[in-house]
Amino acid sequence: MIDTKALIACGLLPTQARRFAPHMALAAERFGINTTARIAAFVAQCRVESANFTQLEEGLFYRDADRLLKIFPSRVKSLAQAQTLVRNPQSLANVVYADRLGNGPADSGDGWRFRGRGVKQLTGRTNYTEAAAALGRPYVEQPDLVAEDADACLTAAWFWHKTGCSGLADTWQINEITRRVNGPGMLQASERRNYADAAIAELSRLA
Repeated sequence: MIDTKALIACGLLPTQARRFAPHMALAAERFGINTTARIAAFVAQCRVESANFTQLEEGLFYRDADRLLKIFPSRVKSLAQAQTLVRNPQSLANVVYADRLGNGPADSGDGWRFRGRGVKQLTGRTNYTEAAAALGRPYVEQPDLVAEDADACLTAAWFWHKTGCSGLADTWQINEITRRVNGPGMLQASERRNYADAAIAELSRLA
């Protein structure tokens, strides 16, 4: 089971481990994240998504227009456009998440409204709507709830279950888990694998 000691073994700092242990425990129990492999893989993904459980809302504040062009090449088409999005996280979210993940166009505001939140960084109107229905929570009307500790963990475990990640953890398919959690970009794939490998080793020693 997940407790403070287990989270520390998975790499969390003691402060974060104590803060999130009760919420992670309830979420994991609800969605069958109940073996050493499943816990190790789940916490590893959450660590990367949330900057080691320190950021429960997506960071979209950029100071460099050139960097925006490199990170969002399919969405930010010119330096002039990028310059309008520097230091403007709301407009950036509305541009890069427009007409994706169930969101409307940029002027709908859905990109900002349903930006990444929680220890999984749940993103997009579709995911918020499905999580709300599954968990009985008003995430569509009150999306900021996903950035609160209990819901941050609950939505992460729900998404993990929805995408079949426990079965993948059982056979230690960490790269495929990363693909399902993060998408085809598979950002920080090696870091996710390293975290998972270290976590399963430490948790096994605790068992």
